[in-house]
Amino acid sequence: MNPIVGIGEVLWDVYPGGRKVAGGAPFNFAFHCHQLGHDSVIVSRVGTDDLGRELRERVRALGLSDEYIQTDPDHPTGTVQVALDANKVPTYTITEYVAWDYIGWDEKLESLLKTARAACFGTLAQRFGTPVPVHRFAEGLHQREQLGLVVFDVNLRGRYFTEEILRWGIAMSDWIKINSDELSVLSDLLEFQSLSDTVSSAKSLGSGVAILTRGELGCEVYRQWEEKDSDGDPLYSRETFTEPGVSAKVVDTVGAGDAFTAAMVCLHLEGRPLRECAKFATHYAARVCEYPGGTPKIDRAEVERAAGLK
Repeated sequence: MNPIVGIGEVLWDVYPGGRKVAGGAPFNFAFHCHQLGHDSVIVSRVGTDDLGRELRERVRALGLSDEYIQTDPDHPTGTVQVALDANKVPTYTITEYVAWDYIGWDEKLESLLKTARAACFGTLAQRFGTPVPVHRFAEGLHQREQLGLVVFDVNLRGRYFTEEILRWGIAMSDWIKINSDELSVLSDLLEFQSLSDTVSSAKSLGSGVAILTRGELGCEVYRQWEEKDSDGDPLYSRETFTEPGVSAKVVDTVGAGDAFTAAMVCLHLEGRPLRECAKFATHYAARVCEYPGGTPKIDRAEVERAAGLK
């Protein structure tokens, strides 16, 4: 097995009225990779409480293994209170000092690092200091003989990020995904004015990709890669393109960005051109918006037909 790995929070999204949905951006990402036909796992941590036991059961019911979800004897399972505005856009109140704030490194993760094809992380699980697994995967996938893809899906939440977290994540990643609001934050905090600024700050310029999602307006993709001129000196090539949005009967947008990232990564690992990846991901994320919660069942073949890719 050569899985795609989501590293960070797994938790309960609690909606008005008390309805609970398994969530957390890295978990949503791993779920959608699995749904799209790829081996995927979530690296996280839950408590010994009833919520933790229920969450493990839900993870397994959705088809994922809980092998890499650690058990914390001292901290509760994570929860988030979700509120939706008039446009069905969520805001989150996130419980602090919960189990996933304390993900550790162990022999299981050491073995997983040797076989993983890609790893995706965000900012939230780094809110009280970057956990060792995030560092080890981001660095280790670049140090192996067979390189893995490192994806930074920024996912800013409230006050839970710093300039240091952002700069480190961008520097360590091959791909960076942000939305329009997050680009504004990067512009203010890091003085990045465009996607090209973001890619130019990435460590792996040879495969640097930045993706800007714009909701119903679609997405913009910027790619920069290194070639050699006739003298053997580095020569950078660049490509920018946009993918228009897809209409959807929006129920809520929870998890749509995570689904988009998963779709981009999965099709890329299948060897599809980046433009096809973006087209499919845009259609797939739109479908996710038509259902409540971040982990609805979506038929891949139907999305491919709608996107004109099958």
